Amino acid sequence: MGGQVLQLQDVAVRRDGASLLRGIDWTVREDERWVVIGPNGAGKTTLLQVAAALLFPTEGSVEILGERLGQTDVFELRPRIGLASSALAERVPPEEKVIDLVLTASYAILGRWTEEYDSNDVTRAVELIDQLGCAHLIRRRFGTLSEGERKRVQIARALMPDPELLLLDEPAAGLDVAAREDLVRRLSALALDPKSPTMVLVTHHVEEVPAGFTHMMLLRHGSVVEQGPVEQVMTSDNLSKTFGVPLGLDRGDNGRWYARPF
Repeated sequence: MGGQVLQLQDVAVRRDGASLLRGIDWTVREDERWVVIGPNGAGKTTLLQVAAALLFPTEGSVEILGERLGQTDVFELRPRIGLASSALAERVPPEEKVIDLVLTASYAILGRWTEEYDSNDVTRAVELIDQLGCAHLIRRRFGTLSEGERKRVQIARALMPDPELLLLDEPAAGLDVAAREDLVRRLSALALDPKSPTMVLVTHHVEEVPAGFTHMMLLRHGSVVEQGPVEQVMTSDNLSKTFGVPLGLDRGDNGRWYARPF
């Protein structure tokens, strides 16, 4: 069992009178790969923002990579965390080349200016782009990429600083079936690689849970329905409670899960 990477104790987040998270107790260890599932509005993205040290809780305590939020310099902490999200993608200059988008993660900036990168940085960026199946896109501009290509490039960027924690906010959202399956397969390979960082993936589709993910949290209305090892948490009863409709579960030979209405 690895050391603690994330520890949330009785965490609540309120904004404008609305309760986005309440009573969250959650511990993530370094050898675990977590998926957080819930319907729209369940609080998944809010939870990920807390885990990324981008949002401070209204109540409770948060420790990330051994540092307590409120008692540490988040600008030193954040570069140790890789994050891929649609909010980040919207801030990418459309003319930015793929190679530069990945390289600039070394400085935690968006947009290539006059900073210099050594050959090791360039080699690592190229290897990550290739690992995510984007080698042919290396000189393309971000604004010309398909949604699936953008998602893969974002993950390469998130991995560039060699983070200790990798957070993926709905990485398969908006993809067609072929692009989704390609991405899920690559995320599975990443999850199964012991050299990969601790991972947390957020989605509202059980079909998007890659093989190799070890733990699961189910969220509804900002509260935890159930959490623990995937095999224990992923049940028809738990899923039905989470989404508020009767759901059955099937599992394919590839280890992937599929939900169906009763």
